[in-house]
Amino acid sequence: MGTIGAACYGTNPIFAIPLYKDGMDSLSVLFFRYLLAIPVVIAMLNMKKGRLTLKRKNSAGIILMGVLMAISSLALFISYDYIGAGIASTLLFLYPIMVALIMSFFFHEKSGIVTALSIIIATGGVCLITLKPDGTTISLFGTIAVTISALSYAIYLVYINVSNLKNVPSLMITLYILVVGSVMFAIIILFGQGLTFPRHPIYWLNVIGLAILPTALSFYSTTKAITYIGSTPTAILGAFEPLTAVFLGAVILNEAITPRIAVGFVLVISGVSLIIARKDIVKLAGKIRRHL
Repeated sequence: MGTIGAACYGTNPIFAIPLYKDGMDSLSVLFFRYLLAIPVVIAMLNMKKGRLTLKRKNSAGIILMGVLMAISSLALFISYDYIGAGIASTLLFLYPIMVALIMSFFFHEKSGIVTALSIIIATGGVCLITLKPDGTTISLFGTIAVTISALSYAIYLVYINVSNLKNVPSLMITLYILVVGSVMFAIIILFGQGLTFPRHPIYWLNVIGLAILPTALSFYSTTKAITYIGSTPTAILGAFEPLTAVFLGAVILNEAITPRIAVGFVLVISGVSLIIARKDIVKLAGKIRRHL
């Protein structure tokens, strides 16, 4: 489930970017993405004979999670226009480090040399990705946008782990996150520049693809994976998201992968994987010291 969820989320660019080129804006793409995913999740709930009603005590938490996911999705989709899908997806994978920092500062979770080392490695990777050979940087606005996306997702993951929503069925969480996101995007569009549609009917297939793979299936699979194996293994499997996005971006969208970007990608993945596995590394180091 963790692998499916991460890989499905990595398909976002191949569906979204052609819609941009066909005249749709990011808000409209996200509105249809969330809205059309709702009946898919309801159908999944009916197949499992799950309930659709939400307990009042969980409503505030669900609304917060829906807003966080909507902000994360919007910021990521905006970044595609400025820094490309592969780079954006790689920088998005910084969220586990943000989770570690949030847990350390606000929940007094112990951090140490492994955490510091992982941040240094990942930061080095980010520098390689964002700095061009001539010394200039990629779009600052795009970089800020994807950073906001990662931070929103990190807060979402922390909240689901520290709140009582862990006891709410995964499909229920997914359904109401989609409802909240749809309402939020509809309000912004209503007071903004209006709704845009695909110019060519064939691109509605992209909209449907967005609703099913990186939305309904990804949201549900990732949430379910956490209940099965916990947040740490799920976060490790999250590496399939940038791997999928970079691969599909190169094959389908013809995005260039330079050696500098490839090295930066490896450093980011390595730094994040190190911070995810830091507890096991500390335990292993302790065992080695005891045997010396």
